[in-house]
Amino acid sequence: MKDYITERVILLAEYMIEYRATVRQTAGHFGISKSTVHTVRAT
Repeated sequence: MKDYITERVILLAEYMIEYRATVRQTAGHFGISKSTVHTVRAT
């Protein structure tokens, strides 16, 4: 996996865990689509 993808996965996962955030909340916080969050989570 490319380093930037790994970093994004970790960043999003840490945010979701720390704030108990949903995919929708995480996408809104980072200004990305819900599909991107789902795709990153599946990687």
